[in-house]
Amino acid sequence: MSQYQIAIIVGSLRKDSINRKLAQALIKLGPSEFSFKQLEIGDLPLYNQDQDANQAASVVRLKNEVRAASGVIFVTPEYNRSIPGVLKNALDNASRPYGDSAWTGKPAGVLGASIGTIGTALAQQHLRNCLAYLDAPTMGQPEVFIQVKEGFFDEAGNITSADTVRFLQGWMDRYVLWVKRHAE
Repeated sequence: MSQYQIAIIVGSLRKDSINRKLAQALIKLGPSEFSFKQLEIGDLPLYNQDQDANQAASVVRLKNEVRAASGVIFVTPEYNRSIPGVLKNALDNASRPYGDSAWTGKPAGVLGASIGTIGTALAQQHLRNCLAYLDAPTMGQPEVFIQVKEGFFDEAGNITSADTVRFLQGWMDRYVLWVKRHAE
């Protein structure tokens, strides 16, 4: 039975996003005591401080799902050398109003994939900066900057490289320890 529920937030809205595929592949590497739930961020309104006292139902839902989670994994693409706007919007919505952040104390893991050679390195750095401010302890190592080329995923969405699967298993094993160390 699952003792730890992990929220997964994919920074891309695209149905066939390589980061969504990476998130699905990563879920398969988790231990049986961990369950994973991908959270919806595409239905959030643009953050507007005027709405802090009366947050939209989608914002309340996201905050409740994050609060219920033992940890959060962010799987994000890189847009224009930073995080996608939809991901920043989710961070902002769930952290407001000031003093009512859902992110506080949530052990976070950050990774991402891109067709580019730096594999989301700059987006991840920007995300880590945001998470530091939001008081979400973020695992520093190992870093995961994946370049996806033709054939990286098979038709079923599995990663075809055994070396990459082993590397991601090592990341997951470290993340499991990270969550257990920080779980309340």
